[in-house]
Amino acid sequence: MRVVQLGDGTPEISVVGGVHGDEPCSARAIERLEADDPDVERPVKLVVANELALDRGVRYVDADLNRAFGEDTPADAHERRVAEALAEAVEGTTALSIHSTQSHADPFAVSDGREAHVQRYVPQLSVAALVDTTDFGEGRLFAANADIVEVEAGLQGTETATENAYTLAREFLTAAGVLPGDTVSRELPTFAMGDPIPKPEADEYEVFAENFTEVEEGEPYAAADGEVLVAEEDFWPVLFSPYGYEDQFGYRGEPAPNIGQSPSEGANSTSRNSRSSAQ
Repeated sequence: MRVVQLGDGTPEISVVGGVHGDEPCSARAIERLEADDPDVERPVKLVVANELALDRGVRYVDADLNRAFGEDTPADAHERRVAEALAEAVEGTTALSIHSTQSHADPFAVSDGREAHVQRYVPQLSVAALVDTTDFGEGRLFAANADIVEVEAGLQGTETATENAYTLAREFLTAAGVLPGDTVSRELPTFAMGDPIPKPEADEYEVFAENFTEVEEGEPYAAADGEVLVAEEDFWPVLFSPYGYEDQFGYRGEPAPNIGQSPSEGANSTSRNSRSSAQ
């Protein structure tokens, strides 16, 4: 694991990338931030977590790092050791954890919508929606003693995801008062993440539904080896893709109260940052 600090003092802000080795966009964005060597107004930690998995181009070496923050991961697993080091590195900070996905081209946030830091920062990021992961944090980085905002920067392995990751990191650092400038706070659609959508055993899969767009009862949403699957009830797909998960397409979502101010209230307003407002 590699940790770089910009600025003097004890950081209360951090940016984490490279949790999954097959999602290099976040590590590349952090490298670009380092190369920028910006003048910062308060200190920040930049963390590239699973360097070994990144070097190998694999999601993980022994265990999924984003599920390794608990006792179920074997003590001798590479990711268990990385998880312990990562938890220590981000302890006491507000952290942006950047990932990429196979489910949606536009960035979106995946965080606990009840948390004040999520309500504060996510509306200031250029994301399409918030997926509220209340009660889905077991074993994840959320278990660390830190305030975590987790985002998906775009489609895995694309240059667009790298550009998005860099933009999201700078937006977050601006909102936190690390970088100078203003950010715009927007109202964002929010979806509560519900039950998994199972995949029947098959060799080939297709999906017809779009993430964050309602699938009505009786509407086809996917196919397995050419057999069309039809919704038994209305739902909003989230993290939905043909091959993102081994045994499920994604999750059933339900619309939840939006976060952030409405465009009619704040279309021409900005949120000016200060050192005292970041936590």
